[in-house]
Amino acid sequence: MSNISRRIFLAGAAGLAASPAFAQSSSGLPLMVVNKDPSCGCCSGWVEHIGAAGFQAKVVEPHNLAAIKARLGVPRGLQSCHTAEIGGYAIEGHVPASAIRRLLAERPTATGLAVPGMPVGSPGMEVPGSPDDQYDVVLFGPTGQQTFARYEGSQEL
Repeated sequence: MSNISRRIFLAGAAGLAASPAFAQSSSGLPLMVVNKDPSCGCCSGWVEHIGAAGFQAKVVEPHNLAAIKARLGVPRGLQSCHTAEIGGYAIEGHVPASAIRRLLAERPTATGLAVPGMPVGSPGMEVPGSPDDQYDVVLFGPTGQQTFARYEGSQEL
């Protein structure tokens, strides 16, 4: 291998290793990139939830969240207020950290997980004095959608 091709190879490998898809936090979990609106308080609450669960998040506030959702293949009916990327998966909305850990452990063939809408009591959507909603975490991908888990608040049922 010539010096030039070796340099090109090493530069490419270094860039690949530094990309979010391959970066890992000190907890051994992949780095999560969270795309959110800068003025959304519930999105910030969800980022706090995943941080408390050991995920390292890089928060990005893009001008066009719809384009990111389209690029990642998030179906319109599953869209919510923020979209994250981790370990080759899309995470849409207020998905509990425990469901994301399970997704990363099981590695199903899928595009990602979603919690459509903004269920009361889901991570980042806690409302003191209000009962928590029951909601589904949906696994979605090219073969369709199915319930991955069911929660009430942050508690899996």
